[in-house]
Amino acid sequence: MSQSVCILGVTGSIGQSTLKVLQQHPEKYSVFAVTAHSRILELVEICKQYRPKVVVVPSSQVKELQQYFHDQCLTDIEILTDEAGLIAVAEHADVDVVMAAIVGAAGLLPTLAAVKAGKRVLLANKEALVMSGDIMMQAAHDYHAELLPVDSEHNAIFQCLPVGYFQAERNGQPKQGVSRILLTASGGPFLNHSLEQLQSVTPAQACKHPNWSMGQKISVDSATLMNKGLELIEACHLFAISEQFVTVVVHPQSIIHSMVQYVDGSTLAQMGNPDMCTPIAHALAWPERIQTHVPALNLFANQQLDFQEPDTLRFPALKLARQAMQTGGLAPAILNAANEIAVAAFLKNDIGFTEISQVVEQTLNQVEGGAAESIERILQVDQMARSAAQQIVINKGS
Repeated sequence: MSQSVCILGVTGSIGQSTLKVLQQHPEKYSVFAVTAHSRILELVEICKQYRPKVVVVPSSQVKELQQYFHDQCLTDIEILTDEAGLIAVAEHADVDVVMAAIVGAAGLLPTLAAVKAGKRVLLANKEALVMSGDIMMQAAHDYHAELLPVDSEHNAIFQCLPVGYFQAERNGQPKQGVSRILLTASGGPFLNHSLEQLQSVTPAQACKHPNWSMGQKISVDSATLMNKGLELIEACHLFAISEQFVTVVVHPQSIIHSMVQYVDGSTLAQMGNPDMCTPIAHALAWPERIQTHVPALNLFANQQLDFQEPDTLRFPALKLARQAMQTGGLAPAILNAANEIAVAAFLKNDIGFTEISQVVEQTLNQVEGGAAESIERILQVDQMARSAAQQIVINKGS
């Protein structure tokens, strides 16, 4: 029986990769709803090919989209708007699978709505879990949702964990013979840059990742290693493990996507070419496997695998994220909000590359955290942190 898919963030790199996988398996999957923020022409092309029942765009884009739909004879597609529209498609009764690929905090409420509707949620939006980890995981348990990781690293860990791991008690301790999670990082484009060189990095350089094709925000996060910090927090929540049992390993080739160590001395690794279609297909079809266009790994072409410890002096974002996870409560939400503001400011050339982590650290010191007792409180502190970070950015520029 065909499964109905909703893609939140269809015009981004994850959304595009999801469509590639779905296109290979039209007998298994159909596209029910897609959402986009600003790339309206790309959205129209997707609608022409996949004929979703519903699209969601910001209300400011509706008139333009209606005109395109009229011109292309697509007027049978329903248009919903803004956050209410995102939530409506995420929890829609006709949807089986939700790909949560909206970047940043904007993905939190629709992702949570999909979880509370008991969907299979393919989680590519790490920020949603960073902000609301305990609440999101509890909701997945209470509403019997399947929250499956799509980030290549978390998907790799998921593949290397023992069967039944998620049935065990969520107490932060490794279980079922697991001793440690090894979270791999490519190190980004500036792995071998000195601190002095990092100060003059441009947005164009930061967005040019050596291995992966990604959007601007995640590319900058990868360059600062904040992406790995957010993934560390995400891993702690997904796999119910304290941060002290998660080690970040820099692996520039991006062939091993992550590893799990066991008490008997075994280390299991998931390997593959760096292509997001592999983890997307795994999460879509789990526990089965489906074919993708991704070629099998050629071990004779990849003769060298390097590993090193991350340098938190040159890349302090990773240390800040670990400290936020240790603090717990609202600290990860503050970290995430400040980072989104700082990255946006860097992309506009308002601050330098090394100032991104400075903005985050100063925001963490300024904004009071406390317990993350509700989504409303998390969103309130998210806004407070954004305002504080924005002011810090302004002060740096003056």
